[in-house]
Amino acid sequence: MDLETGHIIWNLILTLIVGPFLWVLKNLIDEQKRQDILINKTREEMARDYVSKTEMREDMNRIITSIEKIDEKLDRISEAAAREYRL
Repeated sequence: MDLETGHIIWNLILTLIVGPFLWVLKNLIDEQKRQDILINKTREEMARDYVSKTEMREDMNRIITSIEKIDEKLDRISEAAAREYRL
C-alpha cells in the first residue's frame, strides 16, 4: 500500500465516520441550547401566571371578610324577620 492509497483511506474514514459523528454532535448541542431556551421561557411564564403564597393569603382574607359580612347581614335579616312575625 503506497502513501497515496493510505491518504485516500484516511480521507474516507474522516468523511464517512468522523464527519457524520461531528454533524450529530452539533445537532445534539443545538437541541440542548433550544431546550435550555424553552425551559427558561417556561420558568418566566410560570412566575407570571401563578400566584404567590402571599397574594393567595391576601385574596383568601378578602374572601373570608366578605363572607363574614354577608353572614352578619343574613343574621340581621333573620332577626328582623323573626321579630316581625312574632307580632
